[in-house]
Amino acid sequence: MPRKQRNKEEQQEGRVSGPRPFWSGTITFGLVSLPVGLYPANRSKPVSLRMIDRDGTPLARRYFCEKEERPLRSDELVRGYEIEKGDYIVIEDEELDALAPEKSQEIDLKRFVDLDDIDPMYFERAYFLTPDKGITKAYRLLAKSMEDSQRAGIATFVMRGKEYLVAILAEKGILRAETMRFHEEVRKPESVGLPELQNADSQQVEGIEKAIASLATDTLERSALEDWHSRKIMDRVNEKLDKGEGIIDVDAEEEAEAEQGGEVIDLMQVLKQSLEQGQPPTETPASRHRSPASDKSRKAAPSAGKERGSHGKSRQGHDDLARLSRHELYERAQALDIPGRSNMSKAQLIRAIEQAA
Repeated sequence: MPRKQRNKEEQQEGRVSGPRPFWSGTITFGLVSLPVGLYPANRSKPVSLRMIDRDGTPLARRYFCEKEERPLRSDELVRGYEIEKGDYIVIEDEELDALAPEKSQEIDLKRFVDLDDIDPMYFERAYFLTPDKGITKAYRLLAKSMEDSQRAGIATFVMRGKEYLVAILAEKGILRAETMRFHEEVRKPESVGLPELQNADSQQVEGIEKAIASLATDTLERSALEDWHSRKIMDRVNEKLDKGEGIIDVDAEEEAEAEQGGEVIDLMQVLKQSLEQGQPPTETPASRHRSPASDKSRKAAPSAGKERGSHGKSRQGHDDLARLSRHELYERAQALDIPGRSNMSKAQLIRAIEQAA
C-alpha cells in the first residue's frame, strides 16, 4: 500500500480521543436538572469520492449567475422565498437573525409519552446523551425509570442557531436523543397514491405467510448491515494503489488554489475587455496577480536564453511553463486554440504549448 494511504490509515487508527460533543447543556424537568453532552450516534459514510478534474485538481462548487455569465462572490448572495414562478421575497440576514430562536442550553422536557405513540417516521437523526462527571447516578436513575415505564420525553431545544423537536429515549441504561421531523415534513400514505387495502384472498395470504416463515430468523445478523458497496470501492482503491495505477500527485500550491475556489476565467472575454479598455491583450487577471519576483524572472528569461543559445532558450521556456499552474497553462492553450486542452494534464499542456509556439 502506498505511503499516503498508509499514513492516513495510521493516523486514523492512532486517534485515541473520541468525538467532541455537538452540544452541551442540561436536561430539565420539574426540579430535576442533569448536565449532559450531545454526541452523534451516526458516522459519516466510510467512502467519500471527491470530484476532481483529469489532472487531479479538486473541484469547488460555485454559485453562477446565468444572466451575467459569471461566478458570484459570497457578498453578492441573498436569500429569497419564491411566492410565484420567478417572483421572490428577499429575506435579509439581519431579519433571519432577529427571527432566530433565543440561545438556550436546556432540553426542557415538557411531557412524557408512550413509546408506541411515536411513529418512527418522525425520527431524523440520533444522538447519545452523556452525563457530566458527578451526576452518573441521577442519569442512570432517569434512564431506568424511562425504560421501565416505556416512555419518551418530548422537548424542543436550540442547537447551532436552529430549534429542534427532540424525543429522549432510554435503552440499556443509556439516554438517546432523536431529533424529529415536524408534522408538515412527513407525508401521508394517500399523498403518494398508495392504493386502498382490498379484501385479500385467503390462499394468497397463507402463501405469503409461509414464505415469510421460511425466511424468518431470530436475530438480525450484523453482516446484513454491512456496507458491501463501500467495501468493494475501497478494495478497488487499494488494488489500484498497490499496482500504482491511476495515482495523481497534485502540487500543494495548486490544491490550495482549488480549495479557495479561484475565479473561473473566460479568456476570450478578458481579451475583449482588455482591447476595449486599451490594455495589452496578454494581461489577464491571473497575470496581474503574479508576484513582482515571478514577473522579473519571466522578463529575464529571453536574455538568459540568448546567452545559452537555442537549446538554452528552449530549456528556459520549458522551465517557465513548468512554473505556471495548470489553470494558467490552460489559459495559454485556450488563446492558442489548442484542441483537446480541457482533457490534458499539466505535462501535456506544456508539450502542446511548446509545439504550438
